[in-house]
This record gives sequence, structure tokens and C-alpha cells, in this order.
Amino acid sequence: MALLIGLGVWQLQRRVEKHALIAQLTERLAAAPGALPSSAQWNALTPARDEFRRVRFSATYESRPDAMVYSSGSAIRDDVSGPGTWAFLPARLSAGEAVVINAGFVQNTMQDRAQQDRAVARLVTGAPVTLTGYIRFPEAAGALTPAENLAKRLWFTRDHPAIARALGWGEVAPFYVDLETPMPESGIPKPGRSRCISRTITWNTPSPGSALPAPC
Repeated sequence: MALLIGLGVWQLQRRVEKHALIAQLTERLAAAPGALPSSAQWNALTPARDEFRRVRFSATYESRPDAMVYSSGSAIRDDVSGPGTWAFLPARLSAGEAVVINAGFVQNTMQDRAQQDRAVARLVTGAPVTLTGYIRFPEAAGALTPAENLAKRLWFTRDHPAIARALGWGEVAPFYVDLETPMPESGIPKPGRSRCISRTITWNTPSPGSALPAPC
């Protein structure tokens, strides 16, 4: 009986945490974009405080090999469906630091590398551009996550530090930025606003001490 009561109390606590988390993320996504934190602040940023924090800054896309991260769709982008990839590439700030940008979705059922290269090449102009997006943190690969395909520069986890090491991008910020704007003339890659959907938060954790899963 004591165990059942304890589990019931835990479930109620988790429900409160769930709604607080949804409210917090909704507030962050609705907020006006602020300045990108300075590099001196980067190591102090955490997913709990800063994930989905909207930012606006100027940077120049670098002429380096891009990476594609496979996706079967998006739970937080109403305008993205079906298989494709997210286009990741580094951008250089005026002070010299590099930030990895998820420039948007590339609809690509066959994972055609030539098509992906054409989509990203249009972004690399050598001129600075004002970028608006939100801060995200790297994912960890699961036990069943496929290994990356270096020949196609194709990953299955949004682990941008590992991507940067593999492709020779040099040192990059500990976070990446999911791009909202600008939209390229071709519409590819396709950036966009994110919406945190409460149904993406699962609470089937194996024990009361388990960490909260990523909500979006």
C-alpha cells in the first residue's frame, strides 16, 4: 500500500513538472529573439535554462562540407512531414567563433547527396547574414541509432560536436541554432518556427529517479 501511495504521489509530482515544463517552453518560443550569448557565457548555458531560447545575430556561412541529419518528420514543425534531412553547417561570427546552424529541412526521400549539396551551396555567399532561430543542445545516440555514413555526410543524431570533429569544422559552440529565418529564395533548406507540442513529452520513465526526456 505504501508503495502504491508513493507511486501515486510521484505521478502527481510529474504531472505538475510536465505542465510547468510545457509552460516554460511555450514562453520561450513565444518570446522575442534576443542577442546571442557571448562566447564567455557559452559554457554556462544549460538545456534546462536555455533550450529553445530565441536569438538573433549576424554570421557568415562557411564554405565547408555540410552535414545532413536524417529525419522522418518533425513533431514540432507543422510544415515538415515525410522523410528528409536537416542541413547542418557552420557559420562564423564577427568575433571569430563558429556556431553550427541547422539551416532547415531538405525533403529528400532517396538521400541524394548531389541534391543536398545544391540546396546548401546557395547559402554560402561569403557575406554576413542576419539569422534568427532558437538554441538547441546536442543529442546522444541511442543503442539502436545507425552509425553515420561519412561518404554521404549523413548522420542520424543531432550531435553537432561529433559532426564538427568528423568534418573538420574546428571548435564550435556547445549548442547549435535551429533556424527560423531567413528563408532562402528556393525554399530549400526550409527553416521555420517551432511549436512545442505537449504530446511529445512522454512520461513512461523506468523509475522515479529517471531524467525527464527532451520535450521537443
